[in-house]
Amino acid sequence: MRYYLIAGERSGDLHGANLIKALKKEDDQAEFRGWGGGYMEEAGADLVVHYKHLAFMGFVEVILYFNKILKYIRLCKKDILAYQPDVVILIDFGGFNLRVARFLKKHRIKVYYYISPKLWAWNTGRAKTIKAYVDRMFVILPFEKDFYRDFGYDVDYVGNPVVDAVRDHNPDPSFLDEINLKAGDRYIALLPGSRNQELKSILPLMVKLAQAYPDEKFILAAISTVPDTLYLPCRNIANIHLVFDRTNDILAHAYAGVITSGTATLETAIWGIPQVVVYRSSSKLSFLIARMVVRIKFISLVNLIAGREVVKELIQENLNLENLIEEVNRIIYDGKVRQRIIQEYREIQNILGKEPASLRAATLITAYLNN
Repeated sequence: MRYYLIAGERSGDLHGANLIKALKKEDDQAEFRGWGGGYMEEAGADLVVHYKHLAFMGFVEVILYFNKILKYIRLCKKDILAYQPDVVILIDFGGFNLRVARFLKKHRIKVYYYISPKLWAWNTGRAKTIKAYVDRMFVILPFEKDFYRDFGYDVDYVGNPVVDAVRDHNPDPSFLDEINLKAGDRYIALLPGSRNQELKSILPLMVKLAQAYPDEKFILAAISTVPDTLYLPCRNIANIHLVFDRTNDILAHAYAGVITSGTATLETAIWGIPQVVVYRSSSKLSFLIARMVVRIKFISLVNLIAGREVVKELIQENLNLENLIEEVNRIIYDGKVRQRIIQEYREIQNILGKEPASLRAATLITAYLNN
């Protein structure tokens, strides 16, 4: 079978790659093409466009680059028609992928969705759009099955691929030596995000945080797909080690973390690392619009899955150096706080289950296609 996958950011690229590997086990004649990144390409996909060209965040930013986005959507539609896949598999990235899904329905090309857009957070009416244009949906958060059931749409819960990615990662035993640290050295992981806007908004504050703790060591998780110049603010900070493309190795050895909201918050939880979740939109207008339309109490996956505050979230105006230092002190120095967070992480892992999500999704995808 011919599979066409569309992912629009780093985590989608990683999960798309794992899905490709799983599909190869189920279908020895499988061919892959799509939009994503290095992970998907390495897994065997013929890459059309890298996700780094599509990384637009926020309402205002999307409006500013709307014509560019439309150009890529037109290119995507044209490429799919030329490739004539047996199925198109959409991975999150709702604003882009739902436009593509509507188009594919008209052309009678089968559409599956792996990793739902976060419709339960805002614009829940889009669930009706998905029901109309998506043939099968494979969700990765337990409560999403109930969410779609309320719209009369039966979806498959396949487990969470973040759990798989962490479980399958074997920490590099030479990692600490490579960055001139010793076993037992304590350090704090800094994950500023993988998008340009995130780095510009959050990295300067992370640098100030490190400077406020001259006796602590920090390792900043950098991404090679963003411009290197964005990391200049932390290049000459003595207690910040800049490490590229090694997020799981960083988390595997970390004592605590300051994590930008996104998939990384769940990765950090699965590694069992106490964290503070941070987020700040580069556009105040985008944030004000989001605050008016978002329907959820929390933004981090950790708290959303638990249904309560497990880790502290510092968002927009609450994200300042004073508040950040206060919360970092708690997760570094307060043993009771650390133990409580780690215990609640175990409960989250039990909720998510242990069955490999990518393999479960691949089994269902091939079964639905063959039937």
